[in-house]
Amino acid sequence: MRTRDVNKEQLVRQKAIEIIVKDGLEGFTINKLAKACGVSVGTPYVYYKDKDDLIVKIVLEEGAKMEVAMNKNFDLEASLEEGLRVQWRNRFDYMMENPGLGQFFDQISSSSYHQQFLEMFNNDSAGFLANFKQNMGRFIDVNVKRGEMIDLPIEVYWSIAFGPLYTLMRFHQRNQSITGAPFEINEDFIWLAFDRVIKSLKIS
Repeated sequence: MRTRDVNKEQLVRQKAIEIIVKDGLEGFTINKLAKACGVSVGTPYVYYKDKDDLIVKIVLEEGAKMEVAMNKNFDLEASLEEGLRVQWRNRFDYMMENPGLGQFFDQISSSSYHQQFLEMFNNDSAGFLANFKQNMGRFIDVNVKRGEMIDLPIEVYWSIAFGPLYTLMRFHQRNQSITGAPFEINEDFIWLAFDRVIKSLKIS
């Protein structure tokens, strides 16, 4: 049995993300992955059963890391504006530090894997998925009861609360705005959008 090499395993995961971002899931193969890593085609199978196992584990592992990063200094009892500002700060910093992951998760969300992860999301009773659901629900519930915001369906809340941030980040990742002009994100854009989000969520 071949020995597991932590550095090589990390390389396999990183190159898998890069290939999926560049070529899409349909262009991702174990042969292409092995070539990108400079290893034999059998090496990825030391760490993962197959392509599906690799993709699922990357999503779960990176999702757990993302959940930790996004909850840094986040107080579930904070005011709507204070709590969301921390969430935006954490999400923005994480996406800037891990530019490929946002595009990787975009690929997953528009693929056949999406339903699989939705089922895991709904059935998970422990781990980062449960923490994510509980934290988001608690924060919304606290601010609704406090009278800071109306009780919105979670889909509406999510779209308003984070949609503008993720749209700006997509423009940045593509280096192009909706008009086709060159675009690079900066703090001014982020907090201008944040101010409008708060105004739309707060009870006036």
